[in-house]
Amino acid sequence: MTDHAQKTPVAPSNGGGIKWFLLIPVVLCAGGAVSLFLRAQQSRELNAGTKILAAEPVAVTHAQQGAPDSEINLPSTIQPYNDSPIFARTSGYVAHWYADIGTHVRQGQLLAVIESPEVDQELNQARATLDQNKANLTLAGITAKRYQDLSPTNAVPQQMVDQNNQNLSAMKASTEAAQANVNRLEQMQGFEKVVAPFDGVITQRLTDIGNLINAGNSGNGAQLFRIAKINVVRVFVPVPESYSDQISDHLKATLELTSLPGQQFAGTVTRSSHSITPGSHTLLTEIDIPNPTGKLLPGAYADVHIHLATQVPHLIVPTGAVLFQAAGPQVAVVDNKNQIQLHKVTLGRDFGNTMEVMSGITDADQIVSSPPDYLVNGMPVTVQPAVATN
Repeated sequence: MTDHAQKTPVAPSNGGGIKWFLLIPVVLCAGGAVSLFLRAQQSRELNAGTKILAAEPVAVTHAQQGAPDSEINLPSTIQPYNDSPIFARTSGYVAHWYADIGTHVRQGQLLAVIESPEVDQELNQARATLDQNKANLTLAGITAKRYQDLSPTNAVPQQMVDQNNQNLSAMKASTEAAQANVNRLEQMQGFEKVVAPFDGVITQRLTDIGNLINAGNSGNGAQLFRIAKINVVRVFVPVPESYSDQISDHLKATLELTSLPGQQFAGTVTRSSHSITPGSHTLLTEIDIPNPTGKLLPGAYADVHIHLATQVPHLIVPTGAVLFQAAGPQVAVVDNKNQIQLHKVTLGRDFGNTMEVMSGITDADQIVSSPPDYLVNGMPVTVQPAVATN
């Protein structure tokens, strides 16, 4: 047989190559999908881990119920009911003084005498001028009446009658001016006697015999005396804003002094400013205390106990749990999502390690016991377990 008689080889089929050509993209797409899935899972795990790492670890505590307050205890300083410097109203030299420090005086009692010869001479001159004006007024009156009587007979011209009437009016005015000047100088002469403006005790004597005195209030150096009324004394106390609604006139109060242990002095709330001081958030309140025996000395330190009409409940928190920021005092509370919520609170008294909180939180709130200053609303936190103490 010839070569032509041999079987012609059959060309291989292209079906297998086409299958691989189609399979490769499918495999690549599946691989990409798996890679994307793994990356997304890793990203979620990374975010979860980052959130866990970003959460601030905090220790929490709860506010404790304090005993309801039936009174407020506040420090203050005793002040006299009236306290006034005494100045001279006329210039001259001190001739005598009659009251020294500690002297109890009555209103109008003579304290000192000032010699003022200039005022005395001016008064003598003014009195002489007044007498001269009175004499001229008398003459002007007689002359005016005489011309007035002659006027119906036409014996004198009407011009002369009018001139004399006008002269009489001018002399009356001049006499009144002279009398006013005499009255003024008599008052100035009366000021040569320095008297007490009210009942009280002399707390300072700042002059002596022979001192030159200038009239008027020209500063502390010109004071002659200082007088204080101490049969009733007063104290001013800054009542915290949380107690301001409890303050009213005629509320009872007592004072205790470290210098008089075991003794209490009864007083009464007399008035308040009816306005909260912005800087301290307190209500300025005045309490008056009778002091007939003089035991209460002005300037002495006192503890003031204001007896409230109703009891005021409050919570106690550690001092370190309170954030003092521009928004005011705040307490950081952990909510049920383990996020921070800053609560603005109203503070009461400061006991050192603890403080009163009058409003803003409850005893069920989880309070961050020692919050850092950078805590903000919504910040995630992790609550640390309480450490057991023996």
